[in-house]
Amino acid sequence: MELNHQESRSRSIRCIVKLGGAAITCKNELEKIHDENLEIVASHLRQAMMEGSAPSKVIGMDWSKRPGSSEIACDVDVLGDQESSEFSKFVVVHGAGSFGHFQASRSGVHKGGLEKPIVKAGFVATRISVTNLNLEIVRALAREGIPTIGMSPFACGWSTSKRDVASADLSTVAKTIDSGFVPVLHGDAVLDNILGCTILSGDVIIRHLADHLKPEYVVFLTDVLGVYDRPPSEPDAVLLKEISVGQDGSWKVVSPVLEHTDKKVDYSVAAHDTTGGMETKISEAAMIAKLGIDVYIVKAATTHSQRALNGQLRDNVPEDWLGTIIRFSK
Repeated sequence: MELNHQESRSRSIRCIVKLGGAAITCKNELEKIHDENLEIVASHLRQAMMEGSAPSKVIGMDWSKRPGSSEIACDVDVLGDQESSEFSKFVVVHGAGSFGHFQASRSGVHKGGLEKPIVKAGFVATRISVTNLNLEIVRALAREGIPTIGMSPFACGWSTSKRDVASADLSTVAKTIDSGFVPVLHGDAVLDNILGCTILSGDVIIRHLADHLKPEYVVFLTDVLGVYDRPPSEPDAVLLKEISVGQDGSWKVVSPVLEHTDKKVDYSVAAHDTTGGMETKISEAAMIAKLGIDVYIVKAATTHSQRALNGQLRDNVPEDWLGTIIRFSK
């Protein structure tokens, strides 16, 4: 079910945030979360959501045991005296990083073919992995007092047709937001009308959500400062500060002025990345920018990402801000 224009306008979503898999997991260590980054990101998100409200004590909402702990942290007594916190409306989507990609690439889930036992097994294994990560991210944000609800696209009725979104029950997402919660979606293995199954990437999910929820701005949190003209590990790599998107969806680098403006931006994709890496990210970001929504691609857990999440770049971008802005050129 899609949202009608009236519903999407009355919802006034402030921001959709993509937590890049490489930023919140240790990409070269199988199924290992980057705890320090995730903790900082959770704190930044809380501050951004509370902007304009009086600071209040963080009341943790993860009342389950954690590994290595024999007790449950539960502030029920404190909650009795607590006034309700006013959060601005955010939606969080995260990638898989070192979760899910290995299972998907080994079994070929992204290529489809559910009739093959290896693909069916890989579909199950991929979903176990990405939903485990989703739970840990929901818990990390809940510990910061953010009322998060994990929402798996497969379980919420998302499906694709040749990897493009064919159906998505956005009414569930909308009701979750309207009830004062923060939905946390993720890249997922889903059924595909043509291929049988595939991987629906977090970047594609964000574009679909942005199209229907019309947020004020979108932030992609990554493990590098932004988009470069070549792999950032190369010595001459240049950070692209602003990319302009035309009416037809084509894009060009506005700042800095590159010597070879006709040169294609060079991408590098990890061998196990089944979702297209930075190239997918930029093309999806360009489609969001075409809707008139500014997109910021920025390194997670930095002052630069904090400014982007707070919405401080919308009117004026400080000289010392490092990241990439992708915006529509009227």
